[in-house]
Amino acid sequence: MSDLLLISLLRAVVPTFWLTRMYRQGLAVGATLLLLLGLLPNARAQVLDDSTKNRYGARTTFIIREADVLRQDTVGRMIDTTLTRLPQVRYWVHDSTFYQDLGNFGTAARPLLWQPNLELGARLGRNVFDRYTRNSATIPYYDTRSPYTFFRFNQGNPYEQVFELSYTRSLKKAFNVGFAYERFGANKALAVSNTRSSQVEHSNFLLFVRYQSPNDRYHMVANLNTSRHRAVEQGGIQPLASDTLENGRTDLSKLFEYQREVVNLTNALNRDDRDEFRLTHTYRLLGRGLTVYHTFDWRRQQNKYVDTKLESPGGTPLFYPQFLVSNVATDDRTTMRQVENTVGLMGRTAAVEYRLYGRQRYLTLTDQYRQGSTEGVEVTAFNIDTLQLFVGGTAAFSYRQFAIETAGELKPSAQLDQTEYWLRGAARLGPLVGELLLNSYSPTLTQQRFSGNHYAWDNTGATAFRNTNVQQLRVSISQQLGGQYLEASGTAARIGNLVYYNQYGVPAQADSTNNQQLFIAALRHRFHVGHFYFDNQATYTAGAGEDKALRIPALVAESRIYYQGYVFKRALFGQVGMQTYFQSRWKAYNYSPSTQQFYLQDYFTIRNTPLVDVFLSADIKTLSIFLKMAYINQFLPQSGYYTTPYYTGLPRRFQFGIRWQFFN
Repeated sequence: MSDLLLISLLRAVVPTFWLTRMYRQGLAVGATLLLLLGLLPNARAQVLDDSTKNRYGARTTFIIREADVLRQDTVGRMIDTTLTRLPQVRYWVHDSTFYQDLGNFGTAARPLLWQPNLELGARLGRNVFDRYTRNSATIPYYDTRSPYTFFRFNQGNPYEQVFELSYTRSLKKAFNVGFAYERFGANKALAVSNTRSSQVEHSNFLLFVRYQSPNDRYHMVANLNTSRHRAVEQGGIQPLASDTLENGRTDLSKLFEYQREVVNLTNALNRDDRDEFRLTHTYRLLGRGLTVYHTFDWRRQQNKYVDTKLESPGGTPLFYPQFLVSNVATDDRTTMRQVENTVGLMGRTAAVEYRLYGRQRYLTLTDQYRQGSTEGVEVTAFNIDTLQLFVGGTAAFSYRQFAIETAGELKPSAQLDQTEYWLRGAARLGPLVGELLLNSYSPTLTQQRFSGNHYAWDNTGATAFRNTNVQQLRVSISQQLGGQYLEASGTAARIGNLVYYNQYGVPAQADSTNNQQLFIAALRHRFHVGHFYFDNQATYTAGAGEDKALRIPALVAESRIYYQGYVFKRALFGQVGMQTYFQSRWKAYNYSPSTQQFYLQDYFTIRNTPLVDVFLSADIKTLSIFLKMAYINQFLPQSGYYTTPYYTGLPRRFQFGIRWQFFN
């Protein structure tokens, strides 16, 4: 591929303003130069067989993750070239679980369904932008026989945009290096005259390397991961007098004017900056039976909230609960730095696998704000400096269709009630799996202390929260029966001393005598009839209703039906179909932009409106494309839907995208 051809391709698929932004940042320029170097003729590793067909492709490009290295599995898995996930927006980011967000792509989000927490010890607790950031512990490394280039561009006109470019190549068998550059964002849908007005901008640069010694005794994976996330906060729609019913309540059906609506915040911005370097390496002492390993992880996260236009008619704050520092502007920031070292032993045979480790974590946190204005005096509210130790391990045994696995981690404490741990045991017999989880963990650092212009609390010392305790039992079965696949599970969880954000937006702890009981049933069924394919999944949750500290929609379901097959003498493989998403009515969490937390509310119920999309996907050798009309059922039965109180989801729109993979 020539330089001019590559530049023409980028100009054809990427809007000019995107290229301008990438040039200004400089990262994409460096990435493109490195890509061009890899694609120049003298850098190619193309080998042709006797039939003059290229031997390189998806079957010669494998993904290896850190978890595979820690299991001494260096074979890896073939890259994903399927079309199934291509048009689904929740797979455009790095966490594909179901989330509650603020209605637009890239905005603050929280997991919709129940997830137990397995991260012990000190942790920041600012997670609303986690799903948009790569996890350094799970990024893919590669084993390639030829240079591999991945490119994708998705556009939801005129809102969502995603651009990603990655390149990797192996230097002989032992060494592989690569990079990935990603940029995505969203334009405003509410209270804006120009739909090109930016609401979310995210950029991520990743540099990764993998090495294995010629004798296969030493293995190393390392990556440098940086991300910058910028989200304009609008505070939700502000109802007007014309939106009020005779009984004084707001007519929510009148708040779907999108661009013509009025929002609460006009000059507020959240920033989430993260940097991380992670290295894991292993050395076999006595073959696979005894291997020593070490993981080094350094990370920095800074969260900053700025609002330069605070409105307080008559001296009363219009949106925020109070002004603690300044009634002119808000400038709150928190910076966390953390270093972890993990050292352990592991081994693996055909039937037995084990891993034992100890980890040391050193963490510092600084909480600051500015008085007067964003140019005012910077004040340090408090500092946290802590050193923590952890021990843990896994052990597994398998024989034919039977397997048993145990895993756990412990953070000891001089006070027994502050000891943190998680312990999980699982047994498998054929397709049937039973799992028991016992868990106790402390509140996050943000739940313990916070100081800003609109909120301040200190839940340490005599008023410190107790550990949250979880006991969970899960039974699941998964079975392939001919052309049908069935996966079902049932979960019972007991949650005690849950720490949450109450109706005032501040941390609170559930009464120790009022444990929350969850009962969860999940089902997924895939099958096909001829060329018609059906994929249906649903999760039903009981025990997380309106009067609980933890709230979850009773039913969350997704259904896909599509026709797939080859056309044009098998030159093109395509899918055409429909996807439906449904969640039952519930009192969704409200959102506080200044603390970056979702909290309980009792005044707003989100209706159970289904969302229907139609799509067309096609695969032409290494090029994949999709066309999609999202939310085609708008106006049936209403003009829109809500994701969070007074935050509307995006209206009907056209989406398209391409994915291009080069193997030489």
